[in-house]
Amino acid sequence: MKNISIIILAAGNGTRMKSPKSKVLHTLSGRSMIAHVVEKSLQISDDITVVLGYQFDEVSSEINREFNNINIVAQDTINFPGTAGAVMAAKPKFDKTLIICADMPLVATSELISLTQSNSDITIAAFESKDPFGYGRVVKNGDQVIKIVEQKDANEDEKAINLCNAGAYCFDTALLNSVLPQINNQNASNEYYLTDAIELALKAGKSVSSVLVNEQNFMGINDKLALSKAENIMQEQIKANLMKNGVIIRLPQTVFIDIRAKFEGECEIESGCVIKGDCLIKNSIIKSSSVIEYSTVIDSDIGPMAHLRPKSHIVSTHIGNFVELKNANLNSVKAGHLSYLGDCQIDSGTNVGCGTITCNYDGKNKHKTIIGKNVFIGSDTQLIAPLNIADDTLIAAGSSVTHDSHKGDLIIARAKQNNKSGFFYKFFGKKDEK
Repeated sequence: MKNISIIILAAGNGTRMKSPKSKVLHTLSGRSMIAHVVEKSLQISDDITVVLGYQFDEVSSEINREFNNINIVAQDTINFPGTAGAVMAAKPKFDKTLIICADMPLVATSELISLTQSNSDITIAAFESKDPFGYGRVVKNGDQVIKIVEQKDANEDEKAINLCNAGAYCFDTALLNSVLPQINNQNASNEYYLTDAIELALKAGKSVSSVLVNEQNFMGINDKLALSKAENIMQEQIKANLMKNGVIIRLPQTVFIDIRAKFEGECEIESGCVIKGDCLIKNSIIKSSSVIEYSTVIDSDIGPMAHLRPKSHIVSTHIGNFVELKNANLNSVKAGHLSYLGDCQIDSGTNVGCGTITCNYDGKNKHKTIIGKNVFIGSDTQLIAPLNIADDTLIAAGSSVTHDSHKGDLIIARAKQNNKSGFFYKFFGKKDEK
């Protein structure tokens, strides 16, 4: 780990998201914004502080669910609103402090590292924008930054500047601690701006420089339109990386792949698929319009139009169209079409006929169905759990199975057919023949 402390600013309400949920809890490619930023920060530092305000309990719970040893503190938003007020709540322990925002999930770790490598007392991330409206402007004199001015406080000359503040800074920690108490809220928003530290540092004879970064990587997400744009960018990056590493993706613009999903060996993902959660796909093909959630698929083919719900583990198996699995463990099985297999374990050589259902829920509790090897399940069979079907069992089509079987059994569990001769004409009346 580098000798760097990191402060992540995540205290804002995010009102432009128009959501009861904190802005930093909205997800991109399966992970919350705050999780993306913390994960990248951990590649640089082991002293990370996240400053929270709005929905403190909910956001801190999300952080603690995914990470260990993250410092979480609360901003005094009533007395010290604004970015400088947020930084006041943190106590960095290393000689340099990197300050970033939690609404920048596309930020590149390499660019954060470049901020820390400058010899200046303060280094600012900046980008050149064709449309700088709304951004804070970075005002320079030669190579030296002389101030950052917010859009609402900028004069006409300053508004014409296209060098914009990316919202990330690296401070000499001692300098940061000395200038924070000097910052006031005498501005249009009555907030304590961290950017005022620049002028205070310059007055103290300190050096301030900027590092050019990619505008897209430092894209701040303030509404759901920006959220969708950022997710599109992240999805393109995820799929490009997978394809470069050997995964075939048909019409990748139609496919969603969670950032936590892993692929091994020769894999193919057809159009319209969704791979959600920490899935593992190995040497398998996922056919068109299938959904895989928090599951493992090894040496298998899935779909088209199949749905693997969470905790499914599929090995050397064919899952056909309109088959839904949930918490299902299948090894060398064929389930060709139109079945629901939930809370079950099915062993090798078993064939699941069309319309088979594991009836796993009794209205109060879930129950398990265990099916052995070389079982043939006829079409339109209901397997009413809890149930244990032994190896080499044959189940007749249309059966409702409620009892366990023994090896080699034939199960027939359906009402006896009774044909009533001539009943059609008795019921409907006999039609005149022409």
